[in-house]
Amino acid sequence: MKIRINSEIIKIIISSVLFIISLFFKENDIVYFVLLILSYVIVAYDIFIEAFKKLLKGYLFDESTLMIIATISAFIIGEYPEAVMVMLLFQFGEYLSDMAVNNSKDSIVKLMDLRSDYVNLKKGDKIEKVDVKEAKVGDVFIVKPFEKIPLDGVVIEGVTSVDSSSLTGESVPIQVQPNSLVLSGYMNGSGLISVKATSDDVTSTASKIINLLENSNEKKTVTEKFITRFSRIYTPIIVILAILLVLVPFMFGGSLEIYNALVFLVTACPCALVISVPLGFFCGVGRASKEGILIKGSDGIDGLAKVEALVLDKTGTITEGKFEVREVVSENVSELLRMAACCEYYSNHPIANSIVEAYDGKIDEKEIKNYEEISGYGVRAIVYGKDVIVGSDKLMVMNGIDIPKVDSFGTIVFVSLNGKYLGYIGIYDKVKDSALDLVSSLKKLGIEKIFMLSGDNEDICRKVCEKVNISEYYSKLLPTDKVMKLKKFKKNYFTAFVGDGINDAPVIKEADLGISMGGIGSDAAMEAAGIIIMHDNLSKIPLAIKIARVTQRIVKFNIIFALVFKFLMLILAYYGLASIWMAVFADVGVTLLAVLNALRIMRKKI
Repeated sequence: MKIRINSEIIKIIISSVLFIISLFFKENDIVYFVLLILSYVIVAYDIFIEAFKKLLKGYLFDESTLMIIATISAFIIGEYPEAVMVMLLFQFGEYLSDMAVNNSKDSIVKLMDLRSDYVNLKKGDKIEKVDVKEAKVGDVFIVKPFEKIPLDGVVIEGVTSVDSSSLTGESVPIQVQPNSLVLSGYMNGSGLISVKATSDDVTSTASKIINLLENSNEKKTVTEKFITRFSRIYTPIIVILAILLVLVPFMFGGSLEIYNALVFLVTACPCALVISVPLGFFCGVGRASKEGILIKGSDGIDGLAKVEALVLDKTGTITEGKFEVREVVSENVSELLRMAACCEYYSNHPIANSIVEAYDGKIDEKEIKNYEEISGYGVRAIVYGKDVIVGSDKLMVMNGIDIPKVDSFGTIVFVSLNGKYLGYIGIYDKVKDSALDLVSSLKKLGIEKIFMLSGDNEDICRKVCEKVNISEYYSKLLPTDKVMKLKKFKKNYFTAFVGDGINDAPVIKEADLGISMGGIGSDAAMEAAGIIIMHDNLSKIPLAIKIARVTQRIVKFNIIFALVFKFLMLILAYYGLASIWMAVFADVGVTLLAVLNALRIMRKKI
């Protein structure tokens, strides 16, 4: 661990020096006592202040309270060196624990150091290096060799390779060329590229990721909440037991065993639990981010570890979501493409985008009127004064338009003009390579229930599921239908849903655990999800589950280890077999062992 010179360690050093000097003045009671008091005040005053602040908020008992009661009681019975040493070792243990936490945070911050402070903007024939906050969507900027890409954008000139490992965890360089999408946080290779910004500094992928990491501890796990409640109940019980340890023997004719009670108090300090449990979950979130998996809160770790059934959307999740027009069937192909492209012009759906891209003519926005998107079915608009409907067979039937039966693997989009059938467009989407082994990887983890929900027709869904070995699927579903299906799954299993589009957001929100694609995924889906998979790599889902399970195992081990050790030490303290120094060393030692065990999550091979 990296040593940090800060005010805390300086106070500990000064206090230690005064403590050591005091030992040479044992014969001079006044000097001896003054030096010990100074040593104690220097190292303990901030603990008193913190305890007072908590008292004002209604928190009377915590580990600081135990240390204050134990050390003041030690002073009262004349155990001055022990009182100072208890506080010194307690503070040193806190310093070492904080250092471990900060080093863990530093490794995550370094790992996720995505944001660039500047951008090389093109302004006419000049290149100006300006603050990245000044850049706007639509600006053109250049990225020099080995520079970090500052904003999301589309390459308009140049060819290079980029390192996406900071976002995706993938070390293989990605080749980019004109029309390739690049994301902020990518590291450019040896080529020079010009990029047109599709985001500003606030909406860039890098900024979104950093914001997610900064807020990742806001959602706490059931375990963390339990530890917080446990500490608030545990501490007053320990104080009462310590008092009884003094009073009960005295009431039955024995002596006042104040020293044993002090040892009991120090031994019982719950530092190992209070520090190591949140740290364990924080390390789990950090390790996942290292692999290109963003977990919004530590409760996501609990959710991943509990997954019993996985439900997946098809388009953009199992398939690439990169649609291409492969077939146009009509007596007037050019007219069909023109009308369909104009009608779909305002839609953000991947299918709509593919139709617009397939049309190589100019689209006059002024000629598109009364645009209407019919969720789950298609779109409708007045184009050049004609009523155009583009969408599924259901939409055609709803509008009384007769259409032929079409047998095709791809998605079929029908087009009508003024209430009459004009033809259809065949659009095909490729299954992701990472989807091919997903089912087998999940089954190795004991997750047998895997479903696919889609708005596509039966034939397409069946063929896609056959390719990826998913045995149960449901086709022709609207967003509301998907929500209803998911509710049924939730009755029997802890269910995670994986999706990417705006229409998936309600289902992601409804699931026990929502997972969104981070590359192609919509803002609505990513906002609703608890887990975001960067670069849309489905093989990261089994990895995320493994990380979550390892994290939970380590956290549970730390809890059991700390409680068992504390229990054994409390028995020794009760029978007077432990000194106060032993108690402090034991408490610091258990805390550090638990912290180091939690830090293994960041480096453990999974």
